[in-house]
Amino acid sequence: MPRRRVFHGWWIVLTGAALQLLQGSLLGQAYGAYVVVLHHEFGWSRTLLSGASALREMETGLIGPLQGWLLDRVGPRLVCRIGLVTMAIGFMLFSQIQTPVQFYGSFMVMAIGASLMGYLTITSAIVQWFERRRSTALSLASVGGALGGVIVPLTVLALESFGWRTTAFMSGVLVLAVGFPITRFLVQYPSEMGLAPDGDPIAEGTDPHARVGMRPGDFTLRDAMREPSFWWLSLGHGSALFVVGAVNVHMVSHLTETLGYSLGGAAGVYSGLTLMFMGGTLVGGWVGDHASKRWMAFGCMSMHCVGMLLLSHANGAAMVIAFVVIHGSAWGMRGPQMAALRADYFGRGAFGKIMGVSNMIVILGAIAGPLIAGFMYDQTGNYRIGFDILAVLAILGSVFFALARPPKPRVAVESA
Repeated sequence: MPRRRVFHGWWIVLTGAALQLLQGSLLGQAYGAYVVVLHHEFGWSRTLLSGASALREMETGLIGPLQGWLLDRVGPRLVCRIGLVTMAIGFMLFSQIQTPVQFYGSFMVMAIGASLMGYLTITSAIVQWFERRRSTALSLASVGGALGGVIVPLTVLALESFGWRTTAFMSGVLVLAVGFPITRFLVQYPSEMGLAPDGDPIAEGTDPHARVGMRPGDFTLRDAMREPSFWWLSLGHGSALFVVGAVNVHMVSHLTETLGYSLGGAAGVYSGLTLMFMGGTLVGGWVGDHASKRWMAFGCMSMHCVGMLLLSHANGAAMVIAFVVIHGSAWGMRGPQMAALRADYFGRGAFGKIMGVSNMIVILGAIAGPLIAGFMYDQTGNYRIGFDILAVLAILGSVFFALARPPKPRVAVESA
């Protein structure tokens, strides 16, 4: 009896996880450690250092529509490869910086690369390959980002052992050496391999190698933007990134400077946070395939609020641990559902374009969150007021998700 082959969609999930592990461990979730060492070497303010993160997120939002169009047009493999090369060059430039202008310039290059190889590219690929198990697949890919956070202490160890310049340069080499070969798995449509989503048999009479475009019931970008749910989902997602962005950039600084943790100890807390993120993604993937993704996102935003208040007012290990458990779980359960919700609401045909335009709104949270926290630190000498403001913004996200009711099915709209 011939052995059954693994459905190729799962190889795409594994590839996405590996790419997010690279990005998270070397840049995204490691940036908080770079904030500490750059502040010590150059004396740059928290606002200036937060501005680089904001610039990175701003570029993600600005190129989102173009990236979405490219993904729908040429597929994820080519887009990802361009991103990998760009990100590697950015790391190498970053390793040579001496001034804030050079610092921001290298981050612009890294930002473009990280976007092209990152979240939108990976989710666009996975959405095309899964329907019934979409939440599970997206959640498993997100585990790579969680593992990236777990191994951030290795990046910190490299920073302390070899210096941040050598670490940055070798990060660029690692991105190319590991990332480029695995992009061969990023096939755009299941039909290109004679398959259907979820590994189902392809329908009779269908050309197994035909390119797939819009399907009955899929929303175009213009149609999706006419739906209130498009805007409520974008605002809810953006509200979450106020908190997630600020934690990624400033938590290590808060723990080291306010609570007296060592850099290694703070990195260990971040590893615990991403372990909870990992557990949350696994739970959230199963729940998302069997229950309401929207109401799960509603609950997670309340958890983000509570977690942020715990971190803001922490006066000992117990409150830090509670923050890790609550915020990390909410981050993991909610994160992968953001793409799954849009695919459920608007279909797969124009998913890249819809996500790309939505990112222009979403990214405002990732830009403003670190800036608010950094600015309030520079004004007051601590993060408390900034973190409290972000907690309030998180609870607003619950309202946005409550309002994000599913649109009427596209077929019903056309026949009305």
